[in-house]
Amino acid sequence: MDLGVLLSFLTAEDYTIAREVLQRGVATLFFIAFLSAWNQFPALLGERGLTPAPRFIALTTSDQAPSLFRWKHFTYTDRRLRIVCGVGMLAAVTVIIGLPQAGPAWTTIPVFGLMWWLYFSISSIGQRFYGFGWESLLLESGFLVGFLGSHEVAPSLLMIVFLRWFVVRVEFGAGMIKMRGDSSWRDLSAMDYHHQTQPMPGPFSRRAHLMPGWWHRSETLGSHVIQLIAPWLLFLPQPIASFAAVAIIISQLALVVTGNYAWLNWATILLAFAGISDSFLAWIVGGPWPGWGWPGSSGAEATDASSALPLWWAILITAFVIWQCVLNVPALRNLFSRGQLMNASFNRWGLGNAYGAFGSMTESRDEIIIEGTLDPEATMAEGDWRPYVFKGKPGDVRRRSPIVAPYHLRLDWLMWFAALGDYRQSWFSRLVERIGSGDAQIRTQLGPDPFDGQAPALIRVRIFTYRYATGEERRQAAEEGAPRPWWVRSNPRTMVEPTDLRGG
Repeated sequence: MDLGVLLSFLTAEDYTIAREVLQRGVATLFFIAFLSAWNQFPALLGERGLTPAPRFIALTTSDQAPSLFRWKHFTYTDRRLRIVCGVGMLAAVTVIIGLPQAGPAWTTIPVFGLMWWLYFSISSIGQRFYGFGWESLLLESGFLVGFLGSHEVAPSLLMIVFLRWFVVRVEFGAGMIKMRGDSSWRDLSAMDYHHQTQPMPGPFSRRAHLMPGWWHRSETLGSHVIQLIAPWLLFLPQPIASFAAVAIIISQLALVVTGNYAWLNWATILLAFAGISDSFLAWIVGGPWPGWGWPGSSGAEATDASSALPLWWAILITAFVIWQCVLNVPALRNLFSRGQLMNASFNRWGLGNAYGAFGSMTESRDEIIIEGTLDPEATMAEGDWRPYVFKGKPGDVRRRSPIVAPYHLRLDWLMWFAALGDYRQSWFSRLVERIGSGDAQIRTQLGPDPFDGQAPALIRVRIFTYRYATGEERRQAAEEGAPRPWWVRSNPRTMVEPTDLRGG
């Protein structure tokens, strides 16, 4: 085959917009992830954290948790953690404003590689607080999209196709986890519960939950269609692939509106753009677009295939994709395994992972409420008990759930797991101790302090069953002159009796 013809075949000149969305979008998510670590890691995992990273590093090996914080001259301190976050955010900003994209073809690779390694070094020592599928999703996305290259070259067809396969792993993997998991996904009743029992609801979650039963059945069925069928359509010719990508994006936007899943949905939306061609976007929304092409391109058409994809670049990308395909073999087997794993890594670097979420569905919602009082004589039944407010998780029954994502409130998320039984973990007991002792660092992770920084004389922990208030209950409260409730709680149970922890 003629070399020019081969290079032309490997060129995806109609995906320059997709490349920009992927690279700048993933860089934005990296910025948010580093910002989240800057604000939360020291209090949760730092030198005086709930589960200190230095202790974890000492008890594990580099094979178990690779990290630059294992380097002899860069051992973990909270200050060094923030240096890493600052460098990571600066690297992300350079991509967001397009600096690496303006350089030679290869310049995007080291910039994304730097962000990947810095965040990997944080995530690998993050323990329970970083045990979420979207951590590995962001890392793997960042590792890959740098190989889309700068504006000097056209996007590679191999990379575009491989990113579509990534969408299959994410979406089809999630769909199969559901079908193999909870029976509520198979009988189409899962969405009867999801909006009310999800880890961190948003302001529209209550309205979504109160929709009629037929609506919830349609949601569940639609989820199956999108996750099990649409990803495979990405490999069909245009415009079918673009329509499939749009369907995936719309489904993810519905999840953005009705919940707070950090950057999980946004990362999936970005990856789905690998299926959307410039021509399709021009047909749908018109133009013109910014100057995001490569030299020799005009719109989506190349004038010289060899300038579109230089031979050395084509060889590099081909070798990279072959290597990634080898790493993806375990994930491929996992997709079709009866014992399918969810959010699993098959190598120490977290590349070629398995993804998925909500293989089981909780049908009721419990919330842990931590309360304090300044009265040392207070009892369980009597006293001026005031709740500690979290930034995102439900607590005050009158408070509408906030929009948090794509930012990630790690402590709030783990409080949902604590209510399911994770309270037996050491981090939860240390959290109660720190709150009870008036620890200033842990208070940075909470909402307004009911005691203005003063340690409570006593602290207690209770757990309630929560459900959304119905429209009738809200109207009745308004008629009685009372604040309209967002939640209704019942069935209080005691987890921790009134205790003085000021010496803790």
